[in-house]
Amino acid sequence: METRQLEILRAIVEEYVATEEPVGSKAISQRHGLGISPATIRNEMSILEDAGLITQPHTSAGRIPTDKGYRLFVDKIATVKPLSKAERRAIETFLEGANDLDDIVMRTVRLLAQVTKQVAVVQYPSLTRSRVKHIELVQLTPSRLMMVLITNTGRVEQRVLELPYDLSEALLSDLRTRLNLAVTGKSMSDVAPQLEGILSAFGRNERTSTALIISNLIEMAIERPEEKVVLAGTANLARSTGESSVEIHGILEALEEQVVLLRLLSDAGDTMRVRIGEEQNESVLKKTSLVSMGYGFDGSSLNSSSLGGLGIIGPTRMDYSSSMSAVNAVARYVGRFLTDNQS
Repeated sequence: METRQLEILRAIVEEYVATEEPVGSKAISQRHGLGISPATIRNEMSILEDAGLITQPHTSAGRIPTDKGYRLFVDKIATVKPLSKAERRAIETFLEGANDLDDIVMRTVRLLAQVTKQVAVVQYPSLTRSRVKHIELVQLTPSRLMMVLITNTGRVEQRVLELPYDLSEALLSDLRTRLNLAVTGKSMSDVAPQLEGILSAFGRNERTSTALIISNLIEMAIERPEEKVVLAGTANLARSTGESSVEIHGILEALEEQVVLLRLLSDAGDTMRVRIGEEQNESVLKKTSLVSMGYGFDGSSLNSSSLGGLGIIGPTRMDYSSSMSAVNAVARYVGRFLTDNQS
């Protein structure tokens, strides 16, 4: 496709995003400085329309982008707008006051919704993709114990165990030290192998209770509790889509389902993903677009996975450049925040 046609497509997308009105050749000629006449623009628009990149909603109206047109705009034309120093500082300040994982996630989803004026979705860090920060053993009674597993992302898992034999405070202290030396800093998938051999350090009567503690710790590390996803900014959808209330209601109903949200973020990786209109897997969301990205990559291997994903959902007529910039910035900052502040 010729550069001139791409520039006209860019102008149509930008005009339509800004005005919500079909775009005519005169508006492009007057406002986009392409140096060509309205008649030439009309000819090029006919070529774009034949290619399925724009469409004419009414006989006498201008053109609007199709899903295919938005796709080309995102892939070939859109440049991610850099955030200003003030915007970057606002993101940092918004997250700096967070004091636990729930607070971090809720601040992140509200921030993303405010910055983009779209519906924001943030997935909690996956327990199985985290690393062990600390293990605490709290003796409630000589035969009752609370075990606490804390990850590097601030996630806390705990269990209360009834022990078959009493454990002394000295033995419990020794076990706590051995467990932390073995698994602190290790990924959850590596916990089980690191605990081999610990039992041999204890006497026969002590091993039964110790074995129970170790087996429960392994279970906590490998189990996959239901992933949690939070949502913010649903009111933005009603303001920005221009769809009927029935269609908006259907979209909001779908977004209330955790399984739908998890599927939306299932392929979030270390690069930006943009799904536009018909590319959405959920039928009720085919008039929306999704911009998503993973966060919290440890960089320890080429195949390292993210701790979780985040993104925004809005109408196909969204400001992709600004939305992609915001998602990228928030994903990278919250990833650094989690690893730097929870390590």
